[in-house]
Amino acid sequence: MKQKRGDSIDKFYIRIKDEEAGIRLDQILTRRLDGLSRSHIQHLFELGNIRVNGEQCKAKNRKPQAGDQVELLLPDPVELDIKPENIPLDIIYEDEDVLVVNKPYGMVVHPAVGNYTGTLVNAIMYHCGDSLSSINGVVRPGIVHRIDKDTSGLLMVAKNDSAHLSLSTQLAAHSITRKYMAIVMDNFRNDEGTVDLPIGRDPRNRLKKSVNGLNAKDAVTHYKVLERFGEYTLVECQLETGRTHQIRVHMAYIKHPLVGDPVYGSRKPKFQVHGQMLHAGTLGFIHPTTGEQMLFTAPPPKEFQELLQVLRGRSGKRE
Repeated sequence: MKQKRGDSIDKFYIRIKDEEAGIRLDQILTRRLDGLSRSHIQHLFELGNIRVNGEQCKAKNRKPQAGDQVELLLPDPVELDIKPENIPLDIIYEDEDVLVVNKPYGMVVHPAVGNYTGTLVNAIMYHCGDSLSSINGVVRPGIVHRIDKDTSGLLMVAKNDSAHLSLSTQLAAHSITRKYMAIVMDNFRNDEGTVDLPIGRDPRNRLKKSVNGLNAKDAVTHYKVLERFGEYTLVECQLETGRTHQIRVHMAYIKHPLVGDPVYGSRKPKFQVHGQMLHAGTLGFIHPTTGEQMLFTAPPPKEFQELLQVLRGRSGKRE
């Protein structure tokens, strides 16, 4: 790949390889350009900033031929003006170094294309003011780890760079305690087990992750049965690693997809719920300043608990 720099725009050139002929252009670019996200590349198509053999190309699904030259025009990045918003937060714990919040279902963690407002970042910026770590930049101040938009539960936020480095180091060392409650399909033979399978990008669908996918990284999920309902099971999943969609991918791979999962679950769900039944209910870490072992819990949201009551009623169980 070659690069030229103008006054306010970068130009990148790549040549389509023989083995890439017939593959969608957006997929080729996502694989070849590690520094650009899939959403960023799609935005370049929409802007008309991608050319094939000198001609503008807005068709993301175009399948180029071997030897075609693709040119990308990249404007200088504009710093996003992420504004604080007075959004209520369910604060579990707070001190000068860390903030632990119980994120509701449906809230995006940090701003991205199409979601610049209403995120957890907008909320914590209003709550904390300038007291947030800057390590992850202006778009993700204080954010050490994430959970999916449609997953509820506990997140830790760093209020200064020293705390951020400590918590990030603990994450990398797999010493953070992260336990999730999930309602999944079907019954389990065993009461507990471990899924140790690498996760990467699904080569057939860029919105999904898959076991042994592209650029797969180690992923380990420990699970334990909490309650059985015949066709459904309540399980606790403990993460040893933290890959995107890890629990959802691992559970689906062992034939126990999450109830309500629109991506990895059943196409004909029996229960009309708003997203996957997954809740980050337990979070533990060593305090960055005091060295104290911290452990926090939060009950699952109302819809999750209501479904449990339905399943208990169907199976004749009582609390």
